[in-house]
Amino acid sequence: MNMQSTMHGELIDQQTLRFERLLPGPIERVWDYLTKAELRAKWFADGEMEPKNGSALTLVWRNDELGARPGSPPEHMKGFGGTHQSQNVVLAWEPPHRLVFDWSDGIDNGRSQVEFLLEAEGDKVRLTLTHSRLSKSDNRYKFASGWHIHLLMLSELLAGDVKSNFWESFDGMPLVYAKRFEGK
Repeated sequence: MNMQSTMHGELIDQQTLRFERLLPGPIERVWDYLTKAELRAKWFADGEMEPKNGSALTLVWRNDELGARPGSPPEHMKGFGGTHQSQNVVLAWEPPHRLVFDWSDGIDNGRSQVEFLLEAEGDKVRLTLTHSRLSKSDNRYKFASGWHIHLLMLSELLAGDVKSNFWESFDGMPLVYAKRFEGK
């Protein structure tokens, strides 16, 4: 099992998830995988973004195509297969260290926020992902599961060792996070 697949995110508070990964560098390469649509599409979601604060960002997910081989979602997740998209706004663009964009489903009927921080550590890069302002407790498990597997896809790509399938890796992960976050 890939070491990255065992690294769970943390629930910082009721509305905030945080993940950390130590990835192969250099930092500019990791930044490109966050910001260039054709690279981001290989591990997370497609969609062009202008390199500036306030720019529109349309994220287009095709999770069925991620990983070593295409695959369909498990029966209980069938509605999440195919292509999905969301409209977002870039809130902070600070290459190659910080990217923040808004996301649907935030507290008080607002929007949540996703922040990527990158820090060079020798020939590695520490990526810290914080997803804050989440609204519903059951969504924490879904978001944690999704980020967990998307970061697995990213780490495998950067290491040049793509072997996981998105849906096979995702299946069961919401139950893992529900148990980890139980009582929090």
